Amino acid sequence: MPGIFSRIIAREISAWIVAEDENHIAFLDINPLMKGHTLVVPKKEIDYYFDLPQADFQNLNTFARKVALSIQASTDCERIGVAIMGLEVPHCHIHLIPIRTMDDMNFSRPKLKLEKGEFDAIASTIAKHFVA
Repeated sequence: MPGIFSRIIAREISAWIVAEDENHIAFLDINPLMKGHTLVVPKKEIDYYFDLPQADFQNLNTFARKVALSIQASTDCERIGVAIMGLEVPHCHIHLIPIRTMDDMNFSRPKLKLEKGEFDAIASTIAKHFVA
């Protein structure tokens, strides 16, 4: 059975997609640490980040950089933090999180509770700044 990210890629589950190309997709985390917290995912279902073939690894990171620049242009942040843990969903993904302090990336903190309209507005703004 396909995992949750593969189901998002197949459009079986809705998500706030901010960027996409032939091989990658980026969408808002539904349990964000900060407004604009985005997941960048290869469309190919590979569990572990470091198991990606070299070309896929490089292409994923190039795509993630473009998404990060879009988030930075769309949010009031000092930087975009990057986290790769890979334990919560068995599909390689990169967390891009707008940050002002180190604590903004503390995954043990309570997650933000955003309304649908807030997700819509954030996704629209990030997508508008994305340059393929």
